[in-house]
Amino acid sequence: MAPQRAVLEVAALQYKYGRSVDVFIEEAFNRRELADNFCFHTPLYDRLQGARQWAQDTLHKHAGDKRDVAFTRAQLESSGTTDDLWNAAQRQLVQTGKMHGFLRQYWAKKILEWCADGPEVAIQWAIYLNDRYSLDGTDPNGYVGIMWAICGVHDQGWPERRIFGKVRYMCYNGCRRWFSVPTFVSRFSDA
Repeated sequence: MAPQRAVLEVAALQYKYGRSVDVFIEEAFNRRELADNFCFHTPLYDRLQGARQWAQDTLHKHAGDKRDVAFTRAQLESSGTTDDLWNAAQRQLVQTGKMHGFLRQYWAKKILEWCADGPEVAIQWAIYLNDRYSLDGTDPNGYVGIMWAICGVHDQGWPERRIFGKVRYMCYNGCRRWFSVPTFVSRFSDA
């Protein structure tokens, strides 16, 4: 089924489902088209050099910032961090091949935060994990989700902070305002 057909079918249910239809159309059409367009028109869509200049500059400036904690790619792949939400998201990705876009933002931003080798390597690690485990691996949506989180693609500069520079930051407590973190973590616990 073509995305246009799906959007038309779902749009006909606007009267019944309201906001859910709006969110579906935003994701299925707008975000998908942005992702396809970015990857088609940006030769380095999967590299820091593919980001806007402000993002490259700020991430380079903060690349050497000391991390409070650092993990290896192997530790990330095995859900071996000290963050139960991130670990649950990684387990969800491995077990189901899926991760909600909001959670993918948190997941990729934490990779940047924990990668002592800087943003270029963080992007490589996020792409490796996404391509290996996600159903949208090697798809423009996966690349743009990672680049949005780590490099601020399709975003604006925010107040400068350690490691992230002017790229939007996300934190654990911020996620708690959007969904039940304990419920999600228990659903994808390693027990």
